Amino acid sequence: MFYRVREIGRKVQQHYFDSQTDYNMDQRLTDTELLDELRRRFEQNKNALLELKNLNDELRVVNKKLEESESLKSHFISNITNEIINPFTSILGLSRAILSVDKENWKKVISMVALIHSEAFHLDFQFRNIFVAAKIEAGEIFPEIFNVDIRNLIDSVIESFKFEMKKKRITATHNFDIQTNSPLFTFKTDPEKLRMVLSNLLSNAVNFSFEGGAIEVTTWIEKNELRISVKDHGIGISKENQKIIFDRFRRVDSGINSLNRGHGLGLSVNKAIIDMLKGRMEVASELGEGSSFTITIPEADAPTSDFASDANETFFSNEEETF
Repeated sequence: MFYRVREIGRKVQQHYFDSQTDYNMDQRLTDTELLDELRRRFEQNKNALLELKNLNDELRVVNKKLEESESLKSHFISNITNEIINPFTSILGLSRAILSVDKENWKKVISMVALIHSEAFHLDFQFRNIFVAAKIEAGEIFPEIFNVDIRNLIDSVIESFKFEMKKKRITATHNFDIQTNSPLFTFKTDPEKLRMVLSNLLSNAVNFSFEGGAIEVTTWIEKNELRISVKDHGIGISKENQKIIFDRFRRVDSGINSLNRGHGLGLSVNKAIIDMLKGRMEVASELGEGSSFTITIPEADAPTSDFASDANETFFSNEEETF
């Protein structure tokens, strides 16, 4: 944009110098030549004015988008502030309540600990998205390629949400539809970025599923590319909202937001990560029937002999707990 402004300014300035430089020359032109020269300069000035008009229109559009972005950012900050402060308040209140519970009433203590776990899980998840978004904004995020055990990575992400799914009686299945001669299928990609993408998709699937719903994760290879879909049978997304869900700071009004978490950052983070991995992300959804998000990632070109470590790096251990 700034380049275009400078270029048009240069053209206008050049017209001025041309007119000053050629002033004496004009006096020596015949009437016909002078008329032709005036026509030529008129056309040049007309084109320059047209470019200026187009540039002005573009600047208005950019300014409008900046205003909308600032409005969305303010709304986002308000949302994220509440979604961070409220869990902290709950954790502090529950912790104080646990200290005052009689030793005999362990069931009440276990219930409170479960709530603390849930609130802390969401805080950890939100902070991870915020930190990744900040790195993306600063241009400080790059692919780190390893040989990744895809089945293990996906299963570990699903496992990390088992308590959130248990609260809503949601079941999740993983259909690993990749035929291989080896018992271990590996794919060269960035395990941390892929885990973040899948976690965001699974989080949305859990949040927007109905009680007792089902989530299906399917993995397959198509044209040497890794494809993973996350499908739920929840509230779905309207055609209109499907156009904006990947925009930063957008939070789609589901009509039941009070029952769901989400601050309009996860899917934009996903899009940035998938773009960085030279892949693509698609959505298919119908209101009242659910949504299906599919990511497609080509195998990285970078040579590597390193294997990714255990894919499960959620903040909390997923050992068996009693709720």
